[in-house]
Amino acid sequence: MSQKVKSIIAEAKAQGRKKLLEHESMALLEAYGIPLAPYFFIKDESEINLAAEKVGFPAVIKIVSPDIVHKSDVGGVIIGINDLSSMKEAISKIRENVARNQPGAQVTGFLVQKMLPKGGIEVIVGGIRDPVFDATVMFGLGGIFVEIFKDVSFRIAPITEAEALDMINEIRSRKLLEGYRGDTPKDKKAIANIIVKAAQLIYENQEIKEMDINPVIAYQNGAYAVDARFILNL
Repeated sequence: MSQKVKSIIAEAKAQGRKKLLEHESMALLEAYGIPLAPYFFIKDESEINLAAEKVGFPAVIKIVSPDIVHKSDVGGVIIGINDLSSMKEAISKIRENVARNQPGAQVTGFLVQKMLPKGGIEVIVGGIRDPVFDATVMFGLGGIFVEIFKDVSFRIAPITEAEALDMINEIRSRKLLEGYRGDTPKDKKAIANIIVKAAQLIYENQEIKEMDINPVIAYQNGAYAVDARFILNL
């Protein structure tokens, strides 16, 4: 476990928080070498110039709050931001949405993130600390494949790259990653790399109860985590 990961988890626990904030979750992934969509955390509008310099355009802005679980449900996510003026307007709009849809929610800041290009497929890498098997890792395709069809695979952490590739090839919907109906095949090795590192993350950090890296966007070359959620044992 890196010192950075230790300090992030310790700070959350000291504040009595079970859920890591968005930028804290991304920092955990970064500490374990998981490729990310570029991001930058800001506290308010005064830092948008720095965010634009670090992330670039087009960008996405997401609310960061310990009180909000589903950001999109409260209007806490705005996509397709192409300039500084739009970025400032988006932050104001998110503040208005949150005040209307979840009044009283604490606003810690905003996560500014680079919008990734089209052409990828969304997959999910998750994990739980099972009372019998301890740290386990899960893989599946995004959307209805996990939510409705429960098309997922599991392993006990830690795992090897070969085991991660087996997880990918076990799911019924794997053909969508292999160039279905003329689409380009996606980078299974890059996905497997993320699964291996995510398994190591939950295995090494006993304080993590649940992990949800969703979505991971897989391309012909490479795969990148876009959002993540970590629940801690208090």
